[in-house]
Amino acid sequence: MSVPSERRRERLVEVYREASGCELCPLSETRANVVFGAGNADADLMFVGEAPGAEEDRQGLPFVGRAGSLLTELLEGIGMKREDVWITNVLRCRPPGNRDPQPIEVESCQPYTYRQVDLIEPRVIATLGNFATKLLTGSRTGITKVRGTVQVHEIGGRAVFVMPLLHPAAALRTPSLVDTLHDDFAKLPDLIARPRPESSAGAPSPAEVAMEAVPAAAGAAPDRADQLDLFG
Repeated sequence: MSVPSERRRERLVEVYREASGCELCPLSETRANVVFGAGNADADLMFVGEAPGAEEDRQGLPFVGRAGSLLTELLEGIGMKREDVWITNVLRCRPPGNRDPQPIEVESCQPYTYRQVDLIEPRVIATLGNFATKLLTGSRTGITKVRGTVQVHEIGGRAVFVMPLLHPAAALRTPSLVDTLHDDFAKLPDLIARPRPESSAGAPSPAEVAMEAVPAAAGAAPDRADQLDLFG
């Protein structure tokens, strides 16, 4: 049963406060800010990227660099705004030099990802790139083989559509991929409009187990108004 929107938002803020003081992996020693996520806390569409870059680390907000500008453009192309969706990453702290996430980092941040899915209750999760796609689908299949193909997975006790997409940063490196991203984004409005897929009964999924694993963070950081205000 869905929790009322106001209560879910309160819980989301609580998880944000926990994440703000997280010291579960070495990235806590090098970050400037925890980049928790931002957008509409009741969004039907949720994006999960890879990790914050330099500008995201500086501002404490996701996808505000060049890849974020392309993401905004892609959303506008399907008649949506950033304020309509929720945006987060597999990691909430910037890896030094923008290197790939390490297993301990993904594992440490994973419960926060699933808690966001649980509380926002999106109908569609768009995974941007390899790391997000592999985490949310539980498959090792690379993004180039599954991009643009709708999947159904049970996360947080409810089934959701998962749409694997290329990461906007990849399109910035290879401009010919921009058209591919536009084509795949064009599938999202119809997918959002579809009835939510049915959940299958059974034992808790790995995602549900992970959501129970978020520890209370010691010495949680003070509220960041610019992030909390974006939990619309």
